[in-house]
Amino acid sequence: MAQQHHALSSQESYNPNHLLDILLGKMQLKNDAALSRMLEVAPPVISKIRHHRLPVGASLLIRMHEVTGMSIRDLRDLMGDRRTKYRLSDAQGRPKPEEKAAQAAAAAAQQQNQQPQQGNEANPSTGNYAH
Repeated sequence: MAQQHHALSSQESYNPNHLLDILLGKMQLKNDAALSRMLEVAPPVISKIRHHRLPVGASLLIRMHEVTGMSIRDLRDLMGDRRTKYRLSDAQGRPKPEEKAAQAAAAAAQQQNQQPQQGNEANPSTGNYAH
């Protein structure tokens, strides 16, 4: 079975185990299970991070910051994430083709509903009024 790695793991300096070990020591915890309870994540999340199958995501970094009081920059430095800028690909943020089609259809329907319906207005000469 081929092992899956995320893009960050290609950085030579990336080592989330160092970060996790520092957190264990700082919070005086005995093992990863205790760390997962402290961070309020499932134990397999810590295991996947240790085995480079899952990156340390933004929400987990924020939780680590809340629990330890350490800055996000310091936490990222401990795991060897030295990136200073994050770049989004051109594809991110663009609607998918099917979303574009749905948006166009919705706009056309809205435009059609805003046009006055001709031929449905009451005509006083037809005798529709009660006297």
